[in-house]
Amino acid sequence: MPRFVLLEHDHPLLHWDLMLQVGGALRTWRLAAPPQPGAPIEALALGNHRLAYLDYEGPVSRNRGTVRRWDHGEYETMEETGDALTVLLRGERLEGRAVLTHGDGEHWEMRYEPGEPGA
Repeated sequence: MPRFVLLEHDHPLLHWDLMLQVGGALRTWRLAAPPQPGAPIEALALGNHRLAYLDYEGPVSRNRGTVRRWDHGEYETMEETGDALTVLLRGERLEGRAVLTHGDGEHWEMRYEPGEPGA
């Protein structure tokens, strides 16, 4: 099963990077806040990142701050369309459904609901 990581990143301002393993890279979104049940979170799609971030904590190259793992685990894609991605996260802190909905350009919104779907 593919892995995910949610990194707390302090540069340029505090934010959280949600990274989903897709093949040999990490599909990444910058979240304005850590996931809270039912609360919409502003998300910005970023370029793919290296798989090394699945297990990395520490300074980021070129003086781009420091990252710390906020959560990590495995995920399952439940549904993906052109404007939405629904995944089931199985992490240490997050155990439930995350829905990323595409807005304009690189702008997305994330909603998190704890628990197994249909439970």
